[in-house]
Amino acid sequence: MPTNDLANQPPLSSAKVPIIEERAVIHREVVESGRVRLSKTVHEHQEDVDVILRHEEVQVERVAVNQFVADGVAPPTPRYEGNTLIVPVVREIVMKRLLIVEELHILKQQVETRETETVTLRHEEVNVERYPANEATNASPDQ
Repeated sequence: MPTNDLANQPPLSSAKVPIIEERAVIHREVVESGRVRLSKTVHEHQEDVDVILRHEEVQVERVAVNQFVADGVAPPTPRYEGNTLIVPVVREIVMKRLLIVEELHILKQQVETRETETVTLRHEEVNVERYPANEATNASPDQ
């Protein structure tokens, strides 16, 4: 039969043929791809450090004077002579005259000394271990 003849003839019966259709369904799933274990180590070491310490030393010298203060003159007050502070010590006597009994000569000096102190110094180090997914199920980071 020629092909042109079929096209001109009416069909004897008609039917629909279903065609397969594919559709994509997308969903998310959490999948473990690996684990990481962090461990921290603190290292300590002793180190000697030179430090300069400063303190003051006071030297007190008692100097006998035994000299009367002139009548009508105010009692002597503390004074400096160079680095030395001089503090007059007076005593009232029955005559109501002031007698300088002694003076305190106070010399103050700063003294520096060098000492070596031992101090503990720390530093931290973090170790990162990675485990692939198949090993991670067998090896727990808590172990």
